[in-house]
Parts: sequence; structure tokens; C-alpha cells
Amino acid sequence: MRSFFDYLVFEDYRETNPTDLVEAPKIGRKLPDTLSVDEINELISSVDLSHPQGERNRTILETLYSCGLRVSELITLKISDLFFEEGFIKVTGKGNKERFVPIHYNAQKYITIYIAEIRSHLKPTKSFEDTLFLNRRGKGLTRQMIFTILKELAVKINLNKKISPHTFRHSFATHLLKNGADLRAIQLMLGHESITTTEVYVHLDTGDLKKVVETYHPRK
Repeated sequence: MRSFFDYLVFEDYRETNPTDLVEAPKIGRKLPDTLSVDEINELISSVDLSHPQGERNRTILETLYSCGLRVSELITLKISDLFFEEGFIKVTGKGNKERFVPIHYNAQKYITIYIAEIRSHLKPTKSFEDTLFLNRRGKGLTRQMIFTILKELAVKINLNKKISPHTFRHSFATHLLKNGADLRAIQLMLGHESITTTEVYVHLDTGDLKKVVETYHPRK
């Protein structure tokens, strides 16, 4: 309605927009589903390692959960971005902004195995020579392919949740916070410019909030 009346004003059918005085309703934010540690483990364990892409797919899930990456950051990750001796990977996020993210030793182990035993037998096509995760034709993976891998695994274990690569990112941040990680540190790892964005991703359940008050309020 607001746009319609703006059009009428623009075309000189009206002088004012009557909707300017109408307050627009605020749309609430719905937090995405998060996975428990057991659900994460079950998904990863359900990968069929006898399948030609099994080792790669397990490594993808381990990397998503270890580093809290966006799917776009995962599929553009390069071998030259791996700094395992220092325990970090270099991630290119939104707006081509680079950040260094710690990587868990489990993910390092699976990436090393994948590179040595799987990727070394593939012939990367032009411009994908440095891309970490490749398909059978030697090209980089698409966003949709990562979504498909996760959805098929969710069906396989009868997981009644709508999951996506972002679910792993949200779970990564939530589990870190629940285990005592600092919100500012999580913000840096996720690559959020604003701490308020991190607060949306990393929700606390009412039990955690109650525990905070009981622990830190001066009138115990």
C-alpha cells in the first residue's frame, strides 16, 4: 500500500501519502533450528565411506562444524588457505573480507586424509587447481550440492528437522557459547561486523538465562 500511494504521489494523482502515518508491523525473527552434539555426530557417522565421495562429504561436515563457515566460504576454500601448523584457516567472507578462523584438530586430520587419498587422484579443471573440495569432474562444488548432501543424510537418520549448511554454523556458535566461549570471540570467528548479529545466531535457552542470574546477581 505504501508503494502504491508513493506511485500516485509521483504521478501527481495525490499530493500526500496517507500511509506515512501508519506504523508498519514489526516482523519477528525466527531462530533457525540448531542441532545437538549427538545429532551432529550421528549425521557425520552416517556418511557412507564406501561411496566414492564419502570421504570428501565427511570432511565437508567436519569442516562446517569445526569452523562455523557459511556455505559460500566452504565451497571457495582453497588449499593455500590452510595453515595447519598455526591451527588456522583463512576464510574469505562477505564483501571479500578475509579472516583467520581456528580449525579443530579432527577437521585438520580429515582434510589431510581427503587431500592425500581422494583429491590427489582428481584432475582439477582450469581455475580450480587450488580449490579444496572438488566434484568428480575436477570442478568446485555448488551451494546446492552441499544442501543436497545434508538433506540426504538427514533423511537417512530420520532427523525430523529442516537443516542446511547454516544449521551447522548456528550449532557451532551455540555449542561454543554453551561451553563458556566469549560472545566477542564467536563474533570474530563467524565474521560478523556487529555483535548484535551474533546475538541473533547464538541464542540461550531459559535454563541458561536462569543460571546466569543465579550465579552472577549480587543478591544471591
